[in-house]
Amino acid sequence: PSSQAARAERSPFPSSWTSWSSISSILIMASKAQGSSSMKVLVVEDNTVQWMVLSQKLRNYQCEITLAMNGKEAVDLFLKGKKFDIIFCDKDMPIMTGPEAVVKIRAMGETDVKIVGMSADDDAMEVFISAGADIFVPKPIKVQDLESVIKEVVNKKKNT
Repeated sequence: PSSQAARAERSPFPSSWTSWSSISSILIMASKAQGSSSMKVLVVEDNTVQWMVLSQKLRNYQCEITLAMNGKEAVDLFLKGKKFDIIFCDKDMPIMTGPEAVVKIRAMGETDVKIVGMSADDDAMEVFISAGADIFVPKPIKVQDLESVIKEVVNKKKNT
């Protein structure tokens, strides 16, 4: 095989993709291109592998996915007027934690967005719920948990 074919077998990404932000924006465009269910999802996650796994699962539900690498980026999106149906928010991140972001987002009057706290930590559920999250799911997130959250929000949107 040619060297280009061999390289393609080793990596799922073209060699021209050098920065995480370019990968992120390409994945966002790809998820939009697959057909939007008008379900806008914000994933607040600083771990690239975790974000990519969750995004792949969400794409199965035709979600339009936006990434924030920490709580501050998530809050900034709301300050810019962005709206989301669901937020999947990790607990421990640099700059601003997930629970801190949840408190700030709720303080802005964002009560319609379904906020899902997620973590592998034992104490995370209590921390997220007291911060204002709607529900908590342990990591790794099971497909059934994702599906039930998405179905709940879809049904709520249909009934309003």
